[in-house]
Amino acid sequence: MAILDLNTLNALKESAGADFVDELMDAFIKDSIQQMEKLRGALETGDADTFRRAAHTIKSNALTFGAEDLAVLARELEMLGRDKNLEAGNRLEVLKEAFELLQSELLSLK
Repeated sequence: MAILDLNTLNALKESAGADFVDELMDAFIKDSIQQMEKLRGALETGDADTFRRAAHTIKSNALTFGAEDLAVLARELEMLGRDKNLEAGNRLEVLKEAFELLQSELLSLK
């Protein structure tokens, strides 16, 4: 699966305008970094609700850009939080790596 579905991204650019989508990309990158910090903090404190919300935010925002891989990983974390099961293993690292690949891809398309 591709890091980014360019059809989704191009449709977003057509409907919202390329300049606005560039701004959205910047906001998405900044917010995703903050949400990943929330995930890590919630994992450390055992706060399943904050963990679930942060993962949900990443998932929803990733889908906006057609970042299916990142969305799937975030959904797995969201479900763990919903089930009050914070046995995330290495999933946060996998999520971070997927985000970094997506970030590079998005920045190359600006």
